Amino acid sequence: MQSSGRPHDDPAGDVVRWAAFSCLLVPVVLVVYGTSFGGAAVATLGLFVVTAACLVLLRHSERTAARVRAQELPSAHRRRHSRGGPAGRRGCRTSDSASPHD
Repeated sequence: MQSSGRPHDDPAGDVVRWAAFSCLLVPVVLVVYGTSFGGAAVATLGLFVVTAACLVLLRHSERTAARVRAQELPSAHRRRHSRGGPAGRRGCRTSDSASPHD
């Protein structure tokens, strides 16, 4: 069940939004529990770099998968409906074909 009422048309975007939220939440928690502002800033910077790298990899993966699907669909369609030469009449009986039961 979807709590926000919108369709999930971009699951990678949802992951990145949660990661960005975590990048903002982690330094607050670190400062509350006694880490210095400098340490929290370094941790935040590291999390943002990792999040950005993951975003780039996710988008690249989506583009590659879409390209592969686009290339496979027409060839699968052709294979399913193609008829090549005499093999295209498999199972058809004509009046001049001899069957073992005749």
